[in-house]
Amino acid sequence: MAQAAQGPGQAPLPPANEFVASGTAAVSYKVDITKESRRPGKPHKGKVLAAIQPHCDDVPIFAAGTVLKLIDEGYEGILITLSDDAMAGDGSGHGEVAYKNEKDTNEVAKRMGLKESIFLNYPNHNMDAWPIIEIRARLVFLFRHFKVDTVLVYDPSGLYERNPDHTVTAKAVEWAAGVCAMKWDYPEFGYAGVKPHPVRERYYYSRGPQLVNRVVDIGPYIDQKVWVNLANVTQGPAGDQGERLRQRLARQGKRLPLLGNDAETANRQYTKYFALGRDRARGPAHGLEWAEYFHYIGPDESSEETYISRNAVPL
Repeated sequence: MAQAAQGPGQAPLPPANEFVASGTAAVSYKVDITKESRRPGKPHKGKVLAAIQPHCDDVPIFAAGTVLKLIDEGYEGILITLSDDAMAGDGSGHGEVAYKNEKDTNEVAKRMGLKESIFLNYPNHNMDAWPIIEIRARLVFLFRHFKVDTVLVYDPSGLYERNPDHTVTAKAVEWAAGVCAMKWDYPEFGYAGVKPHPVRERYYYSRGPQLVNRVVDIGPYIDQKVWVNLANVTQGPAGDQGERLRQRLARQGKRLPLLGNDAETANRQYTKYFALGRDRARGPAHGLEWAEYFHYIGPDESSEETYISRNAVPL
């Protein structure tokens, strides 16, 4: 078998890899799936995550288990909500609804162990009328100020997303993370002491079809995730739905043993097994009881860096 061509002094040549060189990655819709489970100790100590959502129920539903896991592994974190949430939930008017949702979101952040809850207050259900470049700039400022290493947000390539708030949020975060480390983008932030900083990891969640390459085991955190979602009283997926169902069945002379005999149990069980039923349905295919799905993009090591690490020799 012919030997591979060698460079000067018969040193090994770097591998010819068009995908690594061009940054295009895989070109197939078939992707390898990594299963991510809880790691012992605090392997992420010193790192910062930003959980980002257009509405107050998005991160709790789609990514709270992963946020809880990462915080448990040593991350610090912030929650950024982009819309004013004035169009969803009970209240006497937009102002009251927005106020109640903000109050709920502060509690959500607290229950996830995040150190800040930040509101950008764009108009709910109308974010596509706002300049995305302004949203991007504000996010870059926050990512640099908090030195964010990892973002969790809607998938900017998610299919069949009909809510413009979701799409705008995802697209703004995607490129804000992309330029966060570039010195010629928003250099004026430096006058406020905010310097370029790289965002190295992205966990993209979706409520529709997506290229899933990361499945996170949230089994150890599912009850905490339930507790997080129960804080979204105003527009969350559960609220007091469990107790309402329990009472409705009682009026019919029926009961569901799953819901227990009191309001707290009913609401927790309803949230866990109905509102978060997606997580339970996704787990078994990967040998898990509860799972969250993501398209994950991690830190890239260039072919140059790989070649150096393997082949550099002392002078």
